[in-house]
Amino acid sequence: MFYRECGNFKDNYASDMAIFPIPLDRWGFIVMLFMAFVIVPLFASEYLITNIIIPFYCFALSAFGLNVLAGYAGQISIGHAAFMAVGAYSSFILYGRYGIPLIPSILGAGVITAIVGTFFGLPSLRIKGFYLAIATLASQFIIEWVIVHVQWISGGVFGTIEAPDMYLFKLWAIDTPVKKYYLSLCILVLLMTIGKNLVRGQLGRNWMAIRDVDYAAEIIGVNLYRDKLTAFAVSTFYAGVAGSLITFCYVGSANIEEFNVMTSFALVGMIIIGGLGTVLGSFFGAGFFVILPIAINQSLGAFMDVVPSDILSNIESIIFGGLIVFFLIVEPYGMARLWHTIKDKLRLWPFPY
Repeated sequence: MFYRECGNFKDNYASDMAIFPIPLDRWGFIVMLFMAFVIVPLFASEYLITNIIIPFYCFALSAFGLNVLAGYAGQISIGHAAFMAVGAYSSFILYGRYGIPLIPSILGAGVITAIVGTFFGLPSLRIKGFYLAIATLASQFIIEWVIVHVQWISGGVFGTIEAPDMYLFKLWAIDTPVKKYYLSLCILVLLMTIGKNLVRGQLGRNWMAIRDVDYAAEIIGVNLYRDKLTAFAVSTFYAGVAGSLITFCYVGSANIEEFNVMTSFALVGMIIIGGLGTVLGSFFGAGFFVILPIAINQSLGAFMDVVPSDILSNIESIIFGGLIVFFLIVEPYGMARLWHTIKDKLRLWPFPY
């Protein structure tokens, strides 16, 4: 009875275009922010913060970047993890070698990644669909090879750089899980707020027009060349920042093995399971990806003596792939669509007419 638009009068354009038009949505968002900024740091364990929540934030940011490209603009990419690697190594070089402050290094790494992503997005001006997917897959292997074999970037064939001590503006040391958690959370909230408004604006509508029918979008005045490359730039910017946060706050080193082609496939799975073309779907998909391996390991502990070891070693990939197929068949719009369906039911209940 409380989840209603009835009685919420809108007398200006700002209220009509609000992100949360229903008061209960606004209060729910405020409660979630309060829990994220206050409750979790106070009561969550170090293991929960370091191994679950921080990677969840990082992968949600990267999944949103891929969602901008694939979900909103309709440009397929299966080499997204490589751009996370570009951001990871770029931030380490800016911060560790050139002494640029931490926050500008992370955002600067995103800008560098956006430039690289725009370059690899040039084929989208001529090709699309399966051919574009192969082109983005090629970018995955090209970037991996460059990082591993150029010593100035990675220092050798192992491609590993240890994270230097982190200081915010050279004053406050970020040396505890809670401080790393706050760094990840603040950047996530800032960039997701910008991204949410971006996809709701004129640029986001241009992307969706390109996704639906590109030649019709061009007829009505959408600049395909500019907006496609902008989608690649924005998408890879988010990937670069996410890669920086993973290496600084989660892994503690830049290692190319963290950003291999399987990570790219996992990111595609996140946005399929979470929901294409939605901000919420990026969080659902990332949470599913982070929690699924832990849930599988906990639930299959009792079957160690029954299930063959070769199946147990690959059970995560089997279940994750099966769920991708399941969502593609049963609910192509992912978990976000299920959530929106529940909200629509609440708006009508108990009067379904």
